[in-house]
Amino acid sequence: MDDSSRRLQQRRNQPSFSSSSSTGPTRFRSQNFSTNPTKTTQSSNSVPRSNFTTATTPNNTRNPGHIRNRKSETYDGISQQQEEQEAREDVGSIIGTCPFMCPDGERAQRERLRDLAVFERLHGDPRKTSPSLAVKKFCRTISVKHVQASDVRPLAVLEDTLNYLLNLLDSSEHPFEVVHDFIFDRTRSIRQDLSMQHIVNDRAICMYEKMVKFHVISHQRLRNCTSSSISSLQYLNMEQLTKALASLYVLYEANRNNNFVYENEAQFRSFYVLLHLDSKNQQMEESSSYWFRNVPSPVMKSKEMHFARQVLRFYQMGNYKRFLCTVSSEASYLQYCIIEPNVNEELDVESLCHACGLKITSDDGENKSLPTKQTTFSIPKGSLQSYELVGLQQ
Repeated sequence: MDDSSRRLQQRRNQPSFSSSSSTGPTRFRSQNFSTNPTKTTQSSNSVPRSNFTTATTPNNTRNPGHIRNRKSETYDGISQQQEEQEAREDVGSIIGTCPFMCPDGERAQRERLRDLAVFERLHGDPRKTSPSLAVKKFCRTISVKHVQASDVRPLAVLEDTLNYLLNLLDSSEHPFEVVHDFIFDRTRSIRQDLSMQHIVNDRAICMYEKMVKFHVISHQRLRNCTSSSISSLQYLNMEQLTKALASLYVLYEANRNNNFVYENEAQFRSFYVLLHLDSKNQQMEESSSYWFRNVPSPVMKSKEMHFARQVLRFYQMGNYKRFLCTVSSEASYLQYCIIEPNVNEELDVESLCHACGLKITSDDGENKSLPTKQTTFSIPKGSLQSYELVGLQQ
C-alpha cells in the first residue's frame, strides 16, 4: 500500500461529529457546529450576482425502487425554492411566538397518539414528554395559510433547537441510523419555520451551514450502517443535502454585497462540484458551466474550489493516482466525506486485483491499467473483504 493509500485509510477512521479539527491543509478545518458565518472582504471589483436555480443529482446516488421516481437527473432545487416562496407569500409577515422546541398543541397530541421518538420520551415513557425533550416534527401537508404564530418558532428558539439536535449526535445509546432519522426530520421542520418567516439573515446562513454539515457527515456515516432501510436513508439524505445546499446558495446571494464573500462559502460551494464527480452527461455539463459562471470570482480563486476542480478533472480523466494523492493531501474532512465513495471504489479495485494475483501497471501519465492476458489469476485464500464497487451494492 503506497503513502496516499495509507493516508486515505487514516482519513476514513477520523472522528466525525465530536472532532474539532480535520486533516489536510485547507482553511475550514473545524467541524464545530457553532461557527458563525463571517464576511471576507474582497477587491473593489464588482462581483456579478447570480440566481442559483438549478443543479443535478449525482449519478452515483441510487433511487431505491420503493421510493418514488424523480424527474430525470434534476433534483428538487427549483421546487424547493418555489415551495419556500409560496410559503412566504401565503403567510405574509408572520412572526413566530412559540417559546418551546415543540408547540404545546402538537406535544399534547403526540402524547395522546404515542407518537414520540425515543429521544423525546420522559423516563422512557412513550406516552409522556416534556418541553425540554419534544421537538416539532416536519409536516408535509401543513396549511401555511392558516398557520398560527403560536405554532411557529422564532429565530432564537430555532437556533437553540438546532444546537440541541446536533448535540444528540454524540449519543452512543442508539445506532447512528436512529439518531440520523430523528435529526433528519426535525431539521426539515426547522427549515420549514425559517422559510415561513422569511428569515434570510446571517444567522439563517449559519444554521443552514450547520444543517448541510450534518447531511454531509451523515453521507459518510450511513455507508457504514447495516440496517435494512439504509439505502432509502442514504437516498433521502442526499436529496435533502442537495436541497439544503441550494437554499444556502440562495441565502449567500440574497445577502451579497460587492465587497465581501462569506468565510465558509468557498468550501460549501466546492461541495457542489464534488457531489457530481460521476456526472458526465451533456445536461450536467451545461448546468455546471452555467453554475461556474455565476460563482463569485474570489470563490473561484479559492484553494477549496481549486481542489474541487482538480479532483474533478483527475477523476474524469481516469488519472486515479493523482486523484487519490490530491485527495489524501488536500481534502478537508467534510470534502472527504462527500468523495469517500469514489475513493473507496478506486482503492477497492486495486485491492481486489492484488488479492486475485493480478498486476496493475502505470504509464508515464500515471494512469493505472490492468494488462490483459494475465495468467497469474488465483482465487484469494480465505474470505474476500467487503468491496464497494459500482454494481455490487444492488
